[in-house]
Order: sequence, then C-alpha cells, then structure tokens
Amino acid sequence: MMRAILFDTETTGLNPLTGDRVIEIAALELVGDLPTGRHYHVLIDPERDIPEEASRVHGYTRAHLLGQKKFHEVAEAFLEFIGDDMLIAHNARFDFGFMNAEFARLDMPALPLARMIDTLDMARIRFPGLPNSLDSLCRRFAIDLAERTTHNALLDCKLLAQVYVELMGGRQRGLELAREEGGSSSISYALSRTRQPRPIVPTPAELEAHAAFVAQLKLPVWLD
Repeated sequence: MMRAILFDTETTGLNPLTGDRVIEIAALELVGDLPTGRHYHVLIDPERDIPEEASRVHGYTRAHLLGQKKFHEVAEAFLEFIGDDMLIAHNARFDFGFMNAEFARLDMPALPLARMIDTLDMARIRFPGLPNSLDSLCRRFAIDLAERTTHNALLDCKLLAQVYVELMGGRQRGLELAREEGGSSSISYALSRTRQPRPIVPTPAELEAHAAFVAQLKLPVWLD
C-alpha cells in the first residue's frame, strides 16, 4: 500500500522571504490514505522574535521556544521521516515555501513540488465557491473541532488526516480503525465482518439470449 506523509508547519509570520521562520513541524505517516500512528513533531527556536499577531494564531511566544533545537538540528530527522514519499498539506505551497526557505539557508536541496498534494486544491475542486479552510472542512465533514483553540501543527495534522480521508471518498464500508492493546496510538486495520464472494451465474435463458444477440454482430472480437 502507498505511503504518504501529511504535514503542517507553524511560523513567525506569512513570508519566509522577509525573514519569517518555521517554529513547529508536525508530520503523520499515512499508509493506504489512513494514519498508522507514526508521527514526527518538533518545536523550533526561530532565532528571532515572534510578532504578537502570529502568537495569537498559534499560541507560541518567544519564551515558549527558547532552548528548543534550531532548524539545522532537526532538518535531517525530518527528511529521514518523510523519505521519498508524497507530501500532503493544506495550502501546501505555504508549507513548502517555508520549508524550502529553511533548507536554502542550509544549502540543502528543496522539497520538489512534484511531491506535493494540496488538500486545499482538492477541496476547491470538490466544493467550488465554498469556504475551504481546515475549520470549514472539518465542520462540513462533522469532524470534532473542540480541541482546536489555536493552530497547533500536530492537532491540525490529525484533523487534516480525517479531512483527507473524506476528500478521497471516505472510509470504505466495513473498515474499522482499532487501537492496539495497551493504549498505543498506533492504528491497525481490520475488516469488521467477513464478506463471502457471490458468484453470478447466468441462467440457460440468459445464455441463450446472449448467444442470439452476439449472432447479430459482425465479427465480435471476444469470439476470436
């Protein structure tokens, strides 16, 4: 089954080209479009101030991040976690732009845009003309937003994972998510009930009618 990584960032502002920095990265592993329970999460010292308007969005102040690792200390661990798999984000160009600006500061290769899956683009195609923020999509899909008081990257990833499943068509009927014993956050997948195959056997009358229909065709290819 295909592996993909869903990720989100929080930042000091909106523009990496004017000095704004990444302060939080969260990433979830998906296999077959569903979370496995494996995740990556880190807070980062941006080595600069955090404007008050940004703190109101994500809740982090400069004091929260003093003593955390710098980006150059976490870059390799992030790249190891994501591997070469597709990268899913909401308004992904924003997150790719910030991450690639951070990699550029370290003279490291950028994340290729060919790996990008943007759930905002997916939502705009499915719901043209409607609000398609993460909050709006959660409400549309009846996903609980009670814990989302600020834009926490890890929580946003968990919410977006549920939104992504819905945008991909929803969970298959008969498929349930079961937590492993011991309260582990890992998720295993099991069929809730076994479905027996139902072979379809045509009746003699149906076979006769089909033969009569085929006899009227010129050079039916499936008789070669």
